[in-house]
Amino acid sequence: MADEKTQVAVVGAGPGGYAAAFLAADLGLKVTLIDPAENPGGVCLYTGCIPTKALLHVAKTILDARDAPDWGVEFPDPKINIEKMRAWKESVVKKLTEGLGQLTRQRKISYVKGNARLLTPRSLELEKTDGRKGRLNAEHIVLATGSRPGAIGGLSFDSQRVMDSTDALELSEIPETMLVVGAGYIGLELGSVYAALGTKVTMVEMMPGILPGADRDIVAVFERRAGQLFDSIILNTTVELKEQKQGIRAVFKRKDAENSVAVYDRVLLAVGRKPNTDELGLENTRVQVDEKGFLKVDEQRKTDEPSIYAVGDITGNPLLAHKATHEGRVAAEAIAGRKSAFDPRAIPAVEYTDPEIAWCGLTETQAEEEGREVQVAKFPWGASGRAATLGRSDGLTKLIIEPASERILGVAIVGTGAGELISEGALAVEMAALASDLALTIHPHPTLSETLKEAAESFYGEATSIYRPKKRRS
Repeated sequence: MADEKTQVAVVGAGPGGYAAAFLAADLGLKVTLIDPAENPGGVCLYTGCIPTKALLHVAKTILDARDAPDWGVEFPDPKINIEKMRAWKESVVKKLTEGLGQLTRQRKISYVKGNARLLTPRSLELEKTDGRKGRLNAEHIVLATGSRPGAIGGLSFDSQRVMDSTDALELSEIPETMLVVGAGYIGLELGSVYAALGTKVTMVEMMPGILPGADRDIVAVFERRAGQLFDSIILNTTVELKEQKQGIRAVFKRKDAENSVAVYDRVLLAVGRKPNTDELGLENTRVQVDEKGFLKVDEQRKTDEPSIYAVGDITGNPLLAHKATHEGRVAAEAIAGRKSAFDPRAIPAVEYTDPEIAWCGLTETQAEEEGREVQVAKFPWGASGRAATLGRSDGLTKLIIEPASERILGVAIVGTGAGELISEGALAVEMAALASDLALTIHPHPTLSETLKEAAESFYGEATSIYRPKKRRS
């Protein structure tokens, strides 16, 4: 394989990588995209966001059927065809990844199926999946190699009964019992899937609350429903695992109680992710790595090596696909000579549980920790007409507002479809909208989006659907 040349080489074809490659090509640059998969997509499309959400849709359908008797409709217990379910999930993945492959070809991007390692700041050693090797010289290189499931010392060992998130998505079986270690977004989402399919799921979390990062009043709404879905949720607890003939023996070590023991058919380790930066050949460059393995970048996503950019999970938290996509586009624009910087006021986060949890910008918890004066405006979904028609009044919308300026600093929503609603909140934070801007925007009725408008109105004590008096505007 002879040496090749390109203007932009992108290593890794996940949401950050293919976004960077696509925009760079759209801006007229010659692009080479390198990834071992058959088509672009990365972890998000192949073993992360998309297959998880496909299965969560199945789970929600099951849970909605369980709620239906309250509305006067009864269904028999569902029959789970795990092979068909797995095939449907894989068909969704196939459709989307093949679509990205087509977009790659339409943009005349050279797609190299294989791996790459830095030889110099402007050259890569390529190893294709067919065994061929070669060298690619590039004017600019974008690293977008993503992350992989992490592990906690003492919990990572070789056993078919112990799964990471990738294993869990294979749906090899529906176990009778499962322990999920870690009550963050990965654990809660996959735990919800298996619980809906009939598994007795126990969640264990070393922190005092589930979903660290989200405000407790928002999480509390989910917890009330989670209590019906999960067998138990154990907080402030670490766990030791040991395989035995009957299953995985778990020893729970609580901070405020005696140790307890239980045996599970399966254990899912959902304890975070680790950046894929250890085999990139970074030692051949001036790229700097922090103590957690993340690459240091500036506002244009440029590393300490001027020709090398980095985007996505390898640049640090939050490890979210949409954050990676935005970073990829910023890097492409910077390479093309445009004035561009990664400087978001709000990166939305969504937990696709039932109900969904979504937030962006400043949280109430952060405001308290930083000693910032804020005012919180809330609208309970019990007063929402649309929530009532859905039989899902278990929701809450709240705004974090700067009292003096009335600027919206953050938004948090819990309830069905919260992930579809949070973008309006992110736009409000990004454009420095005032509470009055949101209150004066006519929202269609009846919709869940009205809860944002009415939360803003409640800031002034003038919400139509709730009575919360406050001093009137001058």
